[in-house]
Amino acid sequence: MKAGSLRLRLLAGMLAWMLLTIALVGWGLRTLFQDHITQQLQAQLVVQLDQLSAAVDWQAPDRVSVGPMAGDPRLSQPLSGLYWQIDRLGPQPQAALARSRSLWDQALPLPEAAPAPLGAGDRPLALQDRQGHALLAVERSLQLPDDDAPPLRLVVAGDRALLAEPLHRFTQMLLVALGILALCLAAAVAVQLHLALRPLALLRQGLAAVHQGRAVRLEGRYPQELQPLVNEFNHVLAQNADMVQRARTQAGNLAHAVHTPLAILANAAAQEQSPLAQLVQEQVAQAKRQVDYHLAHARAAAAVRATGLHTPALAPVQALLRTMQRLHAERAICFELAPQAQNLAFKGEEQDLFEMLGNLIDNAGKWARQRVVVDIQPQGSALCITVDDDGPGIAPDQRERMFERGVQLDEQHPGSGLGLNIVQTLAHTYGGSVQVLDSPLGGARLQLCLPGAD
Repeated sequence: MKAGSLRLRLLAGMLAWMLLTIALVGWGLRTLFQDHITQQLQAQLVVQLDQLSAAVDWQAPDRVSVGPMAGDPRLSQPLSGLYWQIDRLGPQPQAALARSRSLWDQALPLPEAAPAPLGAGDRPLALQDRQGHALLAVERSLQLPDDDAPPLRLVVAGDRALLAEPLHRFTQMLLVALGILALCLAAAVAVQLHLALRPLALLRQGLAAVHQGRAVRLEGRYPQELQPLVNEFNHVLAQNADMVQRARTQAGNLAHAVHTPLAILANAAAQEQSPLAQLVQEQVAQAKRQVDYHLAHARAAAAVRATGLHTPALAPVQALLRTMQRLHAERAICFELAPQAQNLAFKGEEQDLFEMLGNLIDNAGKWARQRVVVDIQPQGSALCITVDDDGPGIAPDQRERMFERGVQLDEQHPGSGLGLNIVQTLAHTYGGSVQVLDSPLGGARLQLCLPGAD
């Protein structure tokens, strides 16, 4: 995927939104779990507080006793993270009147604020011990039934570090689960994008087939969102083909309309022997050549704008070789097709291919002594047709000049000097080229390169 592609944009956007959503979900789940285990710890502290409330007893005159508790054994382990403490309230308050063995020689740093009133229920506290550990505590005000018993404050506290281990394990499992979910969703997004954009790839293939001449319109079924575009494109193709056909018809009609009076003038002039009749014959012949030249150029220009052109080159070459064999039969010239010639396709009109090859092969036949060999080979995306002869060849300084309009290098050979110029004009119109090279047969090689059709 290249930068700026629609697939990359959609994939990046969906993955970014998906990762953001998964991150928010992970943060939310971790927060919910943290709140849950915090509430569990608080509930555990309340249970311990209930047991402490049931075990405490007043011993006159100024001490309390705590009976056996079926509580957590950590309350007996020094600095275990789970503690309880009893403070005396009233006119003679006393902190840490009794405390769990887990506090060792320390006391819980309870706030100076007044405790909750008797019977007001339990109150959660956020404390911090002398080592800086955060504690979650629950306090309760208790009045023992003894007559001389003062009000007491019972506090049970737990180190928040007790929450870290389950929270850490949950976070690890959550990250693994969300990572697997992210990979599965990313794969699903990639597959979904591939399936969603598959019609665009098929559309591109269809356009390439039309461009390369393998189809004249877009075929197949497309999604509802693309079908109007396909229909409009096929309509444009049909209009373009109809426009080209009308142009060809009009060109043919023009040629027929012009050739008819020219033929009448030529026939009338042929019956006379005057200088005027000879002048008319010469001008009529030149007018015919000009009409043929410009009509060929106009036809090729219209064909270049058309789509779906696909002309195999081997059959026209073979037909022209047979025709030239008969045309030059009195000179016994052998016109051959190279054994390695390939049946490639020309992206253009068959008539234009005949026009170009006919001029090239006929020109080679005029100069050849015994042989003319034609070969067809690919050259990248183009096809190259070479016409070799065993004639005298063409001097390098004359090779460009021979394609000029009306130029004949040897007046002893019949011709108008327009054939090779027409070949060059048609080749350039199609985006191709024609050039003269040295031939392995000893004469000249005319190489015609034209756009190929797959």
